[in-house]
Amino acid sequence: MTAGELAVVLAALLCCIGFAALVVVLMRVLDSLKALRGEVESLRCETRPLLRELSSSTADAKAAMEEARHDLDRFDRVLGSAEAISGAVAGGSRIARAALSAPVIKTVAIGTGTRRAVRRLGRKEKKIA
Repeated sequence: MTAGELAVVLAALLCCIGFAALVVVLMRVLDSLKALRGEVESLRCETRPLLRELSSSTADAKAAMEEARHDLDRFDRVLGSAEAISGAVAGGSRIARAALSAPVIKTVAIGTGTRRAVRRLGRKEKKIA
């Protein structure tokens, strides 16, 4: 056996050892992938009910939000009506105050003037008597 033949045999032997190591590594990677697939399937089985529950609770939250929006719109209309009524009452009270203040003031003035006149007349009658 010559040196060249020995080199070829050693190279072939090293290639076989390298190939065997590669096969072992690939088998381990394949086992890891199978285990990973099993874990992913397990995770899917666990998360499907959670996703259904999340979807259901999202639908419930959406319904509650729509109801709250409807209630808020209704409250806005009620508040607008209350503001309109308040404005009308305030306007009516201003009108009533303007319409009644002058006659009331005049009536009070007449009453006060009459009372003073009666007192003065009463004093004069006491002085005369």
